[in-house]
Amino acid sequence: MSESGLRLRGADAEALEYVETLLTAADLPVEDVRSNQEWFYVAFDGDDRVGVGGIESAGDDALLRSVVVETSVRGRGYGEALRAALEAKARADGVDTLYLLTTTAADFFAEGGYTKIDRESAPDAVRKTREFEEFCPSTATCMKKSL
Repeated sequence: MSESGLRLRGADAEALEYVETLLTAADLPVEDVRSNQEWFYVAFDGDDRVGVGGIESAGDDALLRSVVVETSVRGRGYGEALRAALEAKARADGVDTLYLLTTTAADFFAEGGYTKIDRESAPDAVRKTREFEEFCPSTATCMKKSL
């Protein structure tokens, strides 16, 4: 990663195809990306796009969505930097607790301070998101982190 570090940019209309391409390659849901583009961010290192992620607000809580880095830069700290940048954005927006569902990255998020919880323990507003109700299987690991 460059010395300037990672920066987030809101996914504008031009970036939506990139967001959908990365999410599709990672087998993550894309059904609501275009209708909720304000939730999604593109991560840049200099001028290079290196990943995407999302934050779906649910009051004082939010759902961390679709954190993915380019396969060509994995193992270089971009995932951790992207996770931290999304957390900082959520904190700045007044989010107290982030929740997430994952089928493949529980260890990655645990390393970042997320703890496993019962899916039913998530607040109602989070459980009523399409991510919880439709997109992620009931076998997905539910996690949370206080900001």
